[in-house]
Amino acid sequence: MEYRYGIGVSPGVAIGPALVLDTEGVLIPHRTVAPEQVEGEIVRLGHALDETAAAARGDRERMTVRLGPALGNIYAAQQSMLEDRVVRTQIESRIRAENYSAEYAVSRVIRDFVKRLEDFGRRLGDHGAAEARRRATEFIDLERQVLAALLGHPTNPFGNLTEPVVVLANDLMPSDTADFGPRSVRAFATESGGNTSHTAILAGALEIPAVVGIGRFLTDVSGGDTVIVDGGEGVLIIDPDEDTLARYEEKRARLLARPDRYEHLRDKPSVTADLVPIRLLGNIELSQEAAHCLDRGADGVGLYRTEFLYLNKSSHPTEEEHYAAYSSVLHTLGPNRPVVIRTLDLGADKFSSVSGAVAGEKNPFLGLRSVRLCLRNIDLFKTQLRAILRAALHGDLRVMFPMISTVDELRQCKTLLNEVKEDLEYAGIPFKSVVPVGTMIEVPSAAIMADVLAKEVDFFSIGTNDLIQYTLAADRNNEHVANLYNPTDPAVLRLIRMVVQAGLKENARRQEQSRRPFEVNVCGEMSGEPLYIPLLVGLGLRQLSATPRKIPEIKRVVRELRVAEAEQVARDALGMETASQVSSYLRDHLRKILPSEAVD
Repeated sequence: MEYRYGIGVSPGVAIGPALVLDTEGVLIPHRTVAPEQVEGEIVRLGHALDETAAAARGDRERMTVRLGPALGNIYAAQQSMLEDRVVRTQIESRIRAENYSAEYAVSRVIRDFVKRLEDFGRRLGDHGAAEARRRATEFIDLERQVLAALLGHPTNPFGNLTEPVVVLANDLMPSDTADFGPRSVRAFATESGGNTSHTAILAGALEIPAVVGIGRFLTDVSGGDTVIVDGGEGVLIIDPDEDTLARYEEKRARLLARPDRYEHLRDKPSVTADLVPIRLLGNIELSQEAAHCLDRGADGVGLYRTEFLYLNKSSHPTEEEHYAAYSSVLHTLGPNRPVVIRTLDLGADKFSSVSGAVAGEKNPFLGLRSVRLCLRNIDLFKTQLRAILRAALHGDLRVMFPMISTVDELRQCKTLLNEVKEDLEYAGIPFKSVVPVGTMIEVPSAAIMADVLAKEVDFFSIGTNDLIQYTLAADRNNEHVANLYNPTDPAVLRLIRMVVQAGLKENARRQEQSRRPFEVNVCGEMSGEPLYIPLLVGLGLRQLSATPRKIPEIKRVVRELRVAEAEQVARDALGMETASQVSSYLRDHLRKILPSEAVD
């Protein structure tokens, strides 16, 4: 039995036989042909390119129908490259000039391009190299598909499955993931990849457990071996023993049972036992996930991450692409449920070929990311803001700026928003002129200045993931300091209390003026964990936002709470000196609230 650790990108536990995807590519039978065979090779090439482009087009159409245009666009890039006349001409030229076989010409042209791409990426530093490698894998996928078409090899490894499998691979290509689904694939784990790769996002959309970035392990596993993937913990277990298998079977059953166990709560109000409303909202990344929010009983969308519109693309998303995505979410949720759109948050651990300015950063988490990047690329920023204001006509849409660290930054964003309103009005384009504006509280400076920032906006959303990271100077993805990353650290709790108190004070001021209430939300991972719900409610929070699948569990805890009891939990926790003391205390308290349920 072996444990391997990586990045958990989609929670859940899966157990099953391993399907190890071939990482060696396709064997090319010969490099050259006789001169009289050259034109025949050109014809073979044309047929193979047309066949592969048609397959990519089919993948795109299927994924668009199944999961929406954002995911369908992953396959559009491959289709475009296959139909590009320049690419075809380069390959044909190699065949004619060198008497290359069609297979070898395809491989040579694509490999040369990949080499140039990777060389360029290395000159841009670590993160530029990572982005170049990601793009390179897409070209290698193209090579594999075209070669398979030329050689008549089947390209669908899932065609003859007799039972669902756990897919293991060095990395996964777009063509690999087109046929993923719970009936064929229970989970996947990869040696490479990060939490913003298209396969990671697809796993989240399909709710398939997944772990990426594990490092080398494929040589230690064979097809058919039993493996366990725990996407919540970021763990792959190869050849588990009987005790481990039994333990994870129990965990899997418990996780699968939770949503069903709370299904009866979906249409019940999210109120505490003493009838204090706690609004529960969903965090989404793709427009089609809005339906998941309704299925799980959410009151709206508290965080719509818009980065996926930019990832896996070779050009900026257009204003119409933004508008279509946002409008789709609003139409799904209806006019009375809020949708909070977070503006572009590229940089740090999220990169795009269109971001342009983040490559080569020595410390990207402290560098040009999020609104800092947007304020350097005004056209990109304004395109998104225009689409937001136009889409706002279709429902209760709100705009939120991420990673604000100073009052000046926030004011610059608001100024640009007003400029966009003026531009739309001048052009005679319909839009909603009054849209609630909020800011993320993700860095200590923003938490400390919360009383001032509150006067500038209509709501706060506390992003606990980054707030914890920046407060404790600990990267949660760095195994050397991961032990320091702890949501219950007293320093973090004091900052959350500071933000909530600033929000409550601002809300009281606005009520005196008969103005719109000021709201404070938490949208980080803390708000999706039952363990922290009594603490957050006790600190004064009345709105929480989590991934849709977590909402039934959260509602269950909320309906068992009494506010006075939760406030005592918060007072006790704030009086403690260490994170371990707080965590232990919260676990004991949750067991009292839910005595019949397991508390991890």
